[in-house]
Amino acid sequence: MTDNSSALRSGLSLLLESEGDARFLLQHVCDYLLENIENCDWAGYYLVDPYCKDELFLGPYAGEPTDHVRIGFGEGICGQAAASGKTFVIADVKIESNYLSCSPEVRSEIVVPVFLNHVLIGEIDLDSHLQGGFSREDRILLEWLAGFTSELAEQLRKGVAEN
Repeated sequence: MTDNSSALRSGLSLLLESEGDARFLLQHVCDYLLENIENCDWAGYYLVDPYCKDELFLGPYAGEPTDHVRIGFGEGICGQAAASGKTFVIADVKIESNYLSCSPEVRSEIVVPVFLNHVLIGEIDLDSHLQGGFSREDRILLEWLAGFTSELAEQLRKGVAEN
């Protein structure tokens, strides 16, 4: 792990030790990712809808607003990651036939599933305005973060279901 990856993990760990509900903490995670991951221009959580198990809804995010507040499994990169349960690192979104464009500036994307007790509950999605904007270290960091924030993501999902 590079020094930068270690610093990012430490910063995220400290942030997640602070007080606040799940929405507050995950919003701060998104803000932190946007500010601290090189080439990141959008960071967000999509969560599996408790009432529609094959659909994601937009949770906390940082960056420009998106029209994609609901995404079906299989639709776009986020939907493909949800359907397969696998991480997707897309170096050039323009060559993806199933890409859902959030912004004409986006050139690359990484989507990491979030599991709790082996059940998909959501995903972390990052976009970059640079082609090939995300590294192997970014993937490792986000896969760690997905596990580290899975209980918060589930709390947020349950809170949505109760409201």
